[in-house]
Amino acid sequence: MANFGPKDIKTLREMTSAGMMDCKKALSSSDGDMDKAVEWLKEKGLGAAAKKAGKVAAEGLISIKIEGDKAVLVEINSQTDFVAQNETFINVTKEIAEHAFDNSLEDADAINNSEINSQSFGDYLSLQISKIGENLVVRRSALLEGNDTISVNGYVHANGRIGVIIAAKCSSKDVADAIKSDLKNISMHISAMNPKTLSYRDFDEKFVEDEIKGRIASIEKENIELHRLGKKEKTIPQYISMSQLTEEVLTKAEDTLKEELKAEGKPEKIWDRILPGKLARFISDNTTLDKELALLDQDFVMDDKITVAQHLENVAKKAGGTAEIVSFTRLEVGEGIEVVEEDFAAEVAKQMA
Repeated sequence: MANFGPKDIKTLREMTSAGMMDCKKALSSSDGDMDKAVEWLKEKGLGAAAKKAGKVAAEGLISIKIEGDKAVLVEINSQTDFVAQNETFINVTKEIAEHAFDNSLEDADAINNSEINSQSFGDYLSLQISKIGENLVVRRSALLEGNDTISVNGYVHANGRIGVIIAAKCSSKDVADAIKSDLKNISMHISAMNPKTLSYRDFDEKFVEDEIKGRIASIEKENIELHRLGKKEKTIPQYISMSQLTEEVLTKAEDTLKEELKAEGKPEKIWDRILPGKLARFISDNTTLDKELALLDQDFVMDDKITVAQHLENVAKKAGGTAEIVSFTRLEVGEGIEVVEEDFAAEVAKQMA
């Protein structure tokens, strides 16, 4: 005779989110003992999670927690976008971000090797997998910690697929407090423009050389077609980064500009008013790589007449000091994950088999 009834099944189901029949089997296997039934489901859940762990998790959400002088960003992947919009999954992402924040866990390895709710994180995640029904992965995470003179902030895009955290070193606490809201604006810029590094100074020399070769080859190929169509051909760049614009290069460019002004008949006494603008244009035209990939050198999306570096300088100056961005992390869901498309009919056949 069974030592449990429908109410016990309902209670166990509410405790574990497991299916009704699974709860009934668990109680049968444990003679109605609720604790043993939970353990039974946990063991079975772990087995189910192991099967699901082979599935590629390329969807999901970015979760963020910012409070005081600390910011945490976590990418938690699921298999489908449908599950990524599920309230249970959303709550799990928030719980994981809170856990990483409270314990100052600096990356995904630290999270995956931690303990949460008096259990290993692996067991916790496996239980969530069995509840939600899809493989879940804590793939990437970042932690920034500030202080009185290091201000931190961040931003998660409305769709939850892109998140950014950022830190700036300031000349005083007043400046750190004053620029905090603007760091969110810069985080929004990072979200939209996807810089890969902080400054052009971070570029490897070989990387810049390879980039300019590739761009020249691409433009030359495009110009062949433009020439055939009788259209204006594109200018082939001499340089693409400030790292290439040595003092010698800039001096030569200035001399060339002076020759052009002389040829145009411009009086020499007004050259000093014209040259700065022309030289700035030369630099802008020959630093396209920096504008594409280096945050500080990009045109600020909220005012494209100045760079991000100039915007921050202006904001800090208003607050009576200086500030410089020292670190940022941008995470986008599924970035870099290769998903193999499978024929739907073949997938159904596989499941039936």
